[in-house]
Amino acid sequence: MAEKLKFFCNGQYVESKTEVYYDLHNPSTGEITGYAPCCTAEEVNAAIAAAKAAYPGWSATPAIKRSQILFKVRELIIEHMEELTRLVAEENGKVWAEAEGDVLKAKEGTELAIQVPSLMMGESLMDASKGFDTVLYRESMGVFAGIVPVNFPAMIPFGWMVPVCVATGNTMVLKAASLTPRTALRIAELYKEAGLPDGVVNVVTCSRKEIDLILEHPDVKGITFVGSTPVGKLIYQKAAANGKRVQALCQAKNHALVMSDAPIERTVAGIINSAYGCAGQRCMALSCCVVEEAIADEFVAELKKQASLIKVGPAVDKTSKLGPITYKKHYDEVIADIDKGVREGATLVLDGRNCVVEGFEDGYYVGPTIFDNVTEDMTIGRDEVFGPVLSIKRCKTFQEGLEIMNNNPYANGSVIFTQNGYFAREFVRNTHGGMVGVNVGIPVPIGFFPFSGHKDSFFGDLHCLGKDAYRFFTESKCVTQRWFDEEEKTNKAVSTWDGTI
Repeated sequence: MAEKLKFFCNGQYVESKTEVYYDLHNPSTGEITGYAPCCTAEEVNAAIAAAKAAYPGWSATPAIKRSQILFKVRELIIEHMEELTRLVAEENGKVWAEAEGDVLKAKEGTELAIQVPSLMMGESLMDASKGFDTVLYRESMGVFAGIVPVNFPAMIPFGWMVPVCVATGNTMVLKAASLTPRTALRIAELYKEAGLPDGVVNVVTCSRKEIDLILEHPDVKGITFVGSTPVGKLIYQKAAANGKRVQALCQAKNHALVMSDAPIERTVAGIINSAYGCAGQRCMALSCCVVEEAIADEFVAELKKQASLIKVGPAVDKTSKLGPITYKKHYDEVIADIDKGVREGATLVLDGRNCVVEGFEDGYYVGPTIFDNVTEDMTIGRDEVFGPVLSIKRCKTFQEGLEIMNNNPYANGSVIFTQNGYFAREFVRNTHGGMVGVNVGIPVPIGFFPFSGHKDSFFGDLHCLGKDAYRFFTESKCVTQRWFDEEEKTNKAVSTWDGTI
């Protein structure tokens, strides 16, 4: 029976007083599985108040103790791996291996946070000026808010946001994705089981109206956001105008440049994995390939051959390779994008529309889709589709291909497939992409490095993950001190620039 979910505030589940609920679906079946509350303004304020009240005690907790609690969180994630994987699969639609990877990425982000005693260290210099010693400390800031999308229910909130935030001594109000909140609520419960004090992590679901409250709230010191570019830009502008620190990770249109010397079968296999993994619903999906004319026909034929073999099926079937779109409205948008690609004149090589899985006819399935002869002015060639749709653009030279890629306003990731070291080096130096792959279809670095999108894929100054995350969630404090010897104790002549020159 479909249940009404609660929100998580001050260490316990609380029943919302709202009259508005979001329908939750299993995208593999289309069935309603529950209802998430649109928390009221009072309830969001209560979550912020709980985080604020928890902050003094938590920030005063030694870093090594915070690390030990997060190590316990890591152990609990491993212990509950199958349960969490099933939650991700059933609420998001990722096939089993992808859902497990989503949870493993939450574990990886936790492992980064566990290193807080060393990564939060400051800097020091004795005799910065004669007799003056300076020490830089990194300190926590207070309450942060995390705003997450539907596509990674474990990795984004509890891999990218919460772990380093709380490791550095801050507290958090997490606005979970209103259509995929179960995983986040369950992991918040595991944090409590690990020994995290009440109020340090709070989880709500709400509308944009309540998000505006968060963006303007004086007790919220910073916002970390993942979602669309238009919304991310608005959040960046509004939160910054209210004196908050912001990192907004936004949408993408990642391109690969395929040179004529690339091994075609292996290159296609890497592109298939990148383009259709997670049903294309990730900001690092490889949705465009710019292919040298000399091999374009052979490349497209191999691409169609391999893509046609992908098994589309329900998320919990461990033999499925391509799962459903996460929710019905977005399914309709992906189908509309494919229709528009046809109208704009692209060549539809493989059509994923009207994809029906036997026994799961009401699921939101789109099969692997390939367009050839796509140009930069076409919608499917310029804008993010966020589905299993791959566009092929053709070029005559390396330079032309690079220019096509760099003309796009988004710059999360970019990839080159080649065996030529010169082209690889030139590509790395000149691509606009913030995460770059050389014969790597998904160039996301391990979490000890930042997730570093550029251009309209990111708004802010410090990226998530890596050392950037530690800087984002802390502020620096410089302490300069000196100790007087006997002669100095009696000195009354003090320079205007005492100790600074």
